[in-house]
Formats: sequence, C-alpha cells, structure tokens
Amino acid sequence: MKHTVEMVVLAVGAFLALVGAGFAQDRLFGAHMWVLFFVLLGGTLVLMRRVDFRPAVAGHPSLRSEYFDEVVKYGVIATVFWGVVGFLVGDVVALQLAFPDLNVEPWFNFGRMRPLHTSAVIFAFGGNALIATSFYVVQRTSRARLFGGDLGWFVFWGYQLFIVLAATGYLLGITQSREYAEPEWYVDLWLTVVWVAYLVVFLGTILKRKEPHIYVANWFYLGFIVTIAMLHVVNNLAVPVSFLGSKSYSAFSGVQDALTQWWYGHNAVGFFLTAGFLAMMYYFIPKQVNRPVYSYRLSIIHFWALIFMYIWAGPHHLHYTALPDWAQTLGMVFSVMLWMPSWGGMINGLMTLSGAWDKVRTDPIVRMMVMAVAFYGMATFEGPMMSIKTVNSLSHYTDWTIGHVHSGALGWNGLITFGAIYYLVPKLWNRKRLYSLQMVNWHFWLATLGIVVYAATMWVAGIQQGLMWREYDDQGFLVYSFAESVAAMFPYYVMRAAGGALFLSGAVIMAFNVTMTILGRVRDEAATLDAAPMPAPAE
Repeated sequence: MKHTVEMVVLAVGAFLALVGAGFAQDRLFGAHMWVLFFVLLGGTLVLMRRVDFRPAVAGHPSLRSEYFDEVVKYGVIATVFWGVVGFLVGDVVALQLAFPDLNVEPWFNFGRMRPLHTSAVIFAFGGNALIATSFYVVQRTSRARLFGGDLGWFVFWGYQLFIVLAATGYLLGITQSREYAEPEWYVDLWLTVVWVAYLVVFLGTILKRKEPHIYVANWFYLGFIVTIAMLHVVNNLAVPVSFLGSKSYSAFSGVQDALTQWWYGHNAVGFFLTAGFLAMMYYFIPKQVNRPVYSYRLSIIHFWALIFMYIWAGPHHLHYTALPDWAQTLGMVFSVMLWMPSWGGMINGLMTLSGAWDKVRTDPIVRMMVMAVAFYGMATFEGPMMSIKTVNSLSHYTDWTIGHVHSGALGWNGLITFGAIYYLVPKLWNRKRLYSLQMVNWHFWLATLGIVVYAATMWVAGIQQGLMWREYDDQGFLVYSFAESVAAMFPYYVMRAAGGALFLSGAVIMAFNVTMTILGRVRDEAATLDAAPMPAPAE
C-alpha cells in the first residue's frame, strides 16, 4: 500500500497535536495546536484518497523514472504560490505604513504582518526555490536518482508544514519576540528535523553519484545547507518553560544576543540568499545560453572566498551600539573585503554569455537572468559601502537599508528564481516551450520597473531621513522631531507600494503563464513574432 508510512506519521502527528491542544498551558499554544491538528488531518485524508489498494501485478514493468522529479514539480508549484502570497503581503505592509488605518487589530497589524512577509518571501518563496532547484540540479550533475526514496517527500511536506506553523504563529503572536520574531521553540525544533533530512537527501545523492566530479553549483548548495543548519541551531537555542506551552527563554541576552542575532541574520543573507542562489546562477545560466561557465577556476575561488569572509561580516549591523568597537571594525573590514569575491562571481556569471550575447535581445529568460546578476553586483557593492562606519552613521536605521535589501532580494533572488522557474517548467512537464514568451517579457519589464521604483524611492527616503535626524540649529537643538521625519516619508511610502504592486503584477503573470504551461496550452504568438522587424546587418 502506497503512502502507508506517510499516513501513519501524519495520523500520529495529528493525535499529538490534539493532545497538545487539550492540555495546553496557554491559550495561544492551544490555538496553534488546533491549527497543526487540522493541517495534519487534512494531509492524512488527502493521502488516503491517493492510496492504491490494488495488488501489485507480478512482472509489471517499473514505472520509476531515472530521476525523482515529482518532488521537484511540487517544489516549483509551491515556489510560485508562496511567491505571489509573500509579495502580496509585502505590498499590504507597505500600504500600512503609508495609511495606518489599514492596520487591523490584533492579527493583521504591521507588527505581525511584517515578519509574516519577511518569512514568506525568504523561507517560503526562496526556501522552496532552493529545495526544488537543488533536488533538480544535484540529480543531473551527479547522474544519480535522489537519495533516500520518499525522504524527499518528507523534506518537501515537512517544510510546508513549517511554513504554515510559522505563518500562523506570526499572526497569532507566537514568536520569540527577538530581532527577527522567530517562531517558537517547537516550530524551530521541527524545522531542524526537516533540515537534517534535507542534508541527508542532498549529501546522499552526491555520495552515490556516477559522475566523479562535483559540479560547482553543488558546492554552493551544500555550503548553504550546512551553514544554515548551524546558524539556525545556535541562534534559536532556547529553554521552553513547558512542553505544553509556547513560552521559552533564549540562551542569550543583552549584547551577546544582539551579536548572535546579527551573526545569524547577516549569514542568513550570505548563505540562504547568496550562496544558494549563486548555485542557481552557476547551473541555469550556462544551461539557458548553452555555454560553459566562463571560468571554472574562478567559480571555485568565488566559493571558498565567499564562505570564509561572509561568516565574519555580521557585526557591521551593530555600528555605534554597545558591541565592542573592535568587533564592529572586524565586521566592517570583512564586509569591504567581500566586495572582491562577490564581483568575481558577478563577472563569471556575465562572461558566461561570451559568444551568446545576442540571446539577451532574443530570449527574455536570459534577459531576466542577466538582470539578476547585475542586481547581485550592485547589491554586493552597496552592502560593503554601507558597512563603512562613516556611511553607516547616515544610513543606519533609515529606509536606505530597506531599499538596499529589496534591490538585492527582488532584483537578485527574485529574478534568478523566475529565470530558473521558466527554464524548469517546460522540461519537468515535458512541454515544447512555455505557454507565452511574451508574458515572460512583460514579467521582466514589470519586475524591473517595480524594483527600480521601489529601491530608488527608498534610497532617497533614507538619505532624507538620515539628514533630518542629524540636522541641528545654531543653538545645538534638533531642527526636526522624529514625528516630522515620519510625516515626510508619506509620498515615498506610497511610491514604494506602487513599485511593489508592479513587481506583484509580474509575479501574477508568471503564475498564469506557468499554470497554462503545466496544463499543456501554447499561445499562438507566430503572428506577433512575424510582425516584428528583423534587425538589418551593419554596413
């Protein structure tokens, strides 16, 4: 009987959740256990409907394909779904800052919606993209089926359960109340189990590979998986007050907690949002342009320099705080040094198009990938610059940081993920091409314009904030109150929401395009393509 193990696990989990809800020592924990119960019960019912009770026919040929791509398909669909959800919540949050009346107490106020948005776009959208693409890439580059059999399904569904628990926890107010408003101890514990299973599947596939060489994308994926496991465990060390309550106490406090938080926070950027997505760059750009990586030696130097330097850069978020000055300077120095390997990787990605630059004009997927690498280069220049203390004295706590973060997240992580999805969908579902390449082009321009409007608006807003906060009159008094600086941000916040809406509209177009491709539809664009003027040769 198929799915027996999965059904048993879900049923036992649902029973334990029911027990937790019944004996909960606080109201919020009980509510969260009810959420978990209904999610697991629904999963059990879905699997029961899919069970095949027919006996196996002797001698029936195996239908198992060379690669385990079913879990990759689900991962791609989850990536698109959570992307649209995360971008939508982000735009709502932007509107809440411009129009405070949109804050709906208690569940849908800014304080709960903001961490929901952050986790949705990073861990739900980005995490599913990384898991799906890593499962696809490691099988192709190792010439081996995914290790562990159904363990890949456990990783996927276990990760979706983590997302649901974290998201509902944010809205219910069940967090550790720290810098990132992390989920409580039992959600963190579940993610640890899922992440270890992810490492086992990925590393096991590499160990049983038929290809003797380990391709560089797998180095980046493996570095991301191992480092995120370490960051997650150390940052979330906590002692629960009760195993039937949501409250716990962190192992760190004071300045030690701040340093641990930013060691985690900046390296989450470095390994989750950089190393993992660089693995996508090193696989999908060469595949899409049908060219080898420009310099394989440079890619290896890029990997080792990046993972060594990034781990030290976190203290630059704590300039002018109680953190010892030597630690602040150490973070600044390593941040500036990071510029070199980061741009080495950017140059390697762009130069991979050598001999295929015409594809930037003719292929919107390549155009999207090239723009992603360009944003990666810009963000990895701006980040080291902002870590310098004199620059940071102006930019710290301002919306300049928000602009920097979103130019990297939307421009680099978003666009390279979109390009990978557009590459994967026709291959996974055995389609000749996407439903519409014109829609890809529309998506590219909407996303790019949205990022530019968003980032440029926040850069100007941040500089204005910093200048207003440090403006003194002749007698040494502040010229502007903090409330005045907040009021001055209104037009910028409206523009930010407009830029986010453009980016969201592009993602909705992608979701429609992907859905139609999966359904096997193909849009007739021959007439439009024939009408386009062909470029004349130079004379």
